[in-house]
Amino acid sequence: MTAPDFSGTNASLPDIYRSMYLIRRAEEEIARIYPSDKIKSPVHLAIGQEAVATGVCQALRITDVIFGTYRSHAVYLAKGGDLKRMMAELYGKVTGCAKGKGGSMHLIDLDHGVMATSAIVASTISHAVGYAHAMRMRDMDTVVVSFFGDGAPEEGVFHESLNFAQLKRLPVLFICENNHLAVHSRLSARQAKDNIWERAELYGIPSQRIEWNDALRIYDATKEYVSDMRTKQDGPRFLECVTYRWMEHVGPNEDFEAGYRSRSEAQPWMEKDELKRIGLMLESSVRKNIEEQIERELAEAIQFAEDSPFPDDAELYKDLVSE
Repeated sequence: MTAPDFSGTNASLPDIYRSMYLIRRAEEEIARIYPSDKIKSPVHLAIGQEAVATGVCQALRITDVIFGTYRSHAVYLAKGGDLKRMMAELYGKVTGCAKGKGGSMHLIDLDHGVMATSAIVASTISHAVGYAHAMRMRDMDTVVVSFFGDGAPEEGVFHESLNFAQLKRLPVLFICENNHLAVHSRLSARQAKDNIWERAELYGIPSQRIEWNDALRIYDATKEYVSDMRTKQDGPRFLECVTYRWMEHVGPNEDFEAGYRSRSEAQPWMEKDELKRIGLMLESSVRKNIEEQIERELAEAIQFAEDSPFPDDAELYKDLVSE
C-alpha cells in the first residue's frame, strides 16, 4: 500500500493511531466499568469500527462539524471531543458534556464541532443537511459530516435529505458505517441489494464504497471529497464504509451465542484488526509513547468522572427551551 498523503492537513500516521487507540481503550474501559453500575446509561460500543470515525475526522478542520448516532463515542473522540467530559457524562455527572442529562447516546462538544448524536435512527441526517444549508447561506466554507448506519437508508428522511442536499449543492459528507447489522437484523434480510453507495449516485452525488475498514483509504477519500466541497462548491459527497462491530449491539459483552451471527464470521475482522495494522506501521517507541500517554489520559478522565458531583434536582428544569 502506498503511504497516505497528509499534506494540507494536521493529520499524520501517529495522529491516526492515537485516535484509534484512544477510542479502543476508552471503550474497553467503559466495558470494564459498566457492570459496576457507575455508568448510568446504555452504551453502544464501536470496538472494531474505530477506523471509520478516525479516517473521516482526521481529514476535517476543527471548524467542520459532525452529526452522529447512538454509537457515539468513536465520532466524539475522533473529532477531538473532551475525554473527561465524555466519561463524566456516562457517569451522569454534572461535569459531563450534557451536564449528566444526555448519557452515552447524546454527546456534544461545540468547541470541537460535535453538534449532536441521537438515539433515533436516521434523525440527525436531516439536521446535518439543515446545518450545511445554513453554512451555504452564510457563505462559509464549513463542511458538515453526517454519520449513520446501514439501517438509516431504510428511512424516508435518508432519501429526502440526500435529494435536498444535492438540489441545493450543500457541503455535506454522508458517511454510512455499514456493519451489515441493524441491532440483530442482517442487511440481507432488510435490503434487496447490498449497494447503499449506489443509491446516493441515483441523486447525482459522487459516491464510493470502501471495504474492510481501511482507515487510510477512508482518510484519503474524505480528504479529496472535503477539498472538492470547499473549493468547487458543487454539492455533497457520499462514502459507504464497510466495517464490523465486535461487541453486542448495546452493552459491554460479546453476543456470538445470540443466534444471529457467529464468532467465525467475526474472526477475519478481528484478525485483520485495523488498529494493530496501523500500529505496526509506526516505530515501536512512537507507538509506546502514544499508548502510555493515552493510558494516563484515561486514568485521569475516569478519576474525574468518579470525583465529579451529580446534578442538583434543579437541573431537571433547565435547558428545556431556547432562551
